Amino acid sequence: MALAPLDETITIDQLTNDPYPIYRRLRAEAPVLRVKSVGRTLLTKAADTKYVKDNPVLFSSDDPNTPMQRAFNSQTLMRKDGKEHMRERMAMAPAFSPKVIQSTWIPKYQEVASDYLDRLPKGEVVDLFSALAAPYAARGLAILLGTEEATDEEMERWSQTLIDGAGNFGWQPELFEATDKANAEMDALFDKLAEKWRSEPNESALSVMVNADDPIPMTQIYANIKIAIGGGINEPRDALCTIIYGLLTNPDQKEEVVARQDWRAAFEEGVRWVAPIQASSRLVTEDTEIRGHEIPKGDTVMTIQASSNRDEELFENGEEFQVYRPSNPHQAFGNGPHFCQGTHVARRAVADVMLPMMFERFPNMRLPEPESVVWRGFGFRGPINMPVILE
Repeated sequence: MALAPLDETITIDQLTNDPYPIYRRLRAEAPVLRVKSVGRTLLTKAADTKYVKDNPVLFSSDDPNTPMQRAFNSQTLMRKDGKEHMRERMAMAPAFSPKVIQSTWIPKYQEVASDYLDRLPKGEVVDLFSALAAPYAARGLAILLGTEEATDEEMERWSQTLIDGAGNFGWQPELFEATDKANAEMDALFDKLAEKWRSEPNESALSVMVNADDPIPMTQIYANIKIAIGGGINEPRDALCTIIYGLLTNPDQKEEVVARQDWRAAFEEGVRWVAPIQASSRLVTEDTEIRGHEIPKGDTVMTIQASSNRDEELFENGEEFQVYRPSNPHQAFGNGPHFCQGTHVARRAVADVMLPMMFERFPNMRLPEPESVVWRGFGFRGPINMPVILE
């Protein structure tokens, strides 16, 4: 049995700027491929990405080759498995319970959504990415995490800096210098807030963790709040902008979604079509094989959920945005033990709160130049601008 073929032509810039034609080719020609620029074996078929995520003993999250640990200056729960992972995940779980989300956080998200929509200029081009999607995601998350004293701008900058660092597969030193600065700023704020929540506890994640009967170490509390900041802004932000783009460039679908109030279906199709988290790394703990290729112990495989979400075996016309698909078994939020803890918050914040409110207020919202929307990202992806006219 031979190793997977090695590609020395695919660049990180290509995967950042326009990865989907590459993934489409790999699914057909080389679904298991070692890519030199990334330093990983890419898996682009849905069956393989699911297999890896569902087998944490063989494919461990504790990958020493990932830039995430360097970016966060700690080993977060994202890079742990088994009992250790579950203990840290459960430490934050009370803040993410369905009951708390529905009774505590969704009313807060509704207030923020209404307030931030009120601020938008009417009848002129406005960039919804910077004027609405990013600050809405930042403020809602700050409330949920217990970091409300941070400004929207700070939350957005910390999130993007951590994302850039965690996805720094080229190990560029300047990106880690930025994460070091952001970590120091967050640590200083968390030191102050931890004392506040000890004396005035509430249902936020930071408060829940510092007041637990058997708390995890403070270093891990801080690390896992940072993980939530890193992933908890870009996912709802990018999903919201992607769905808006999908609906405004497919007016027939938009009319049907509005008429039927099918915002959840629009949400699921948006995150399938352009997965906010495009790729994830796993360390191979024992010699194994995938599709007849040897995958040696110590190798790092990368599950490309961006590709699996468009796999022809599961999705007809997967390259297209189609809300009313007969089925949508996407992997945008992962699967297995590391299924994204913030999924239910993101789904409700975008599909139950912001989308219906936006299209009720601005039923004739337009995207005057769809071609001007710029999409970026390899590890994490979404539009980086969304110029619309609100009417």
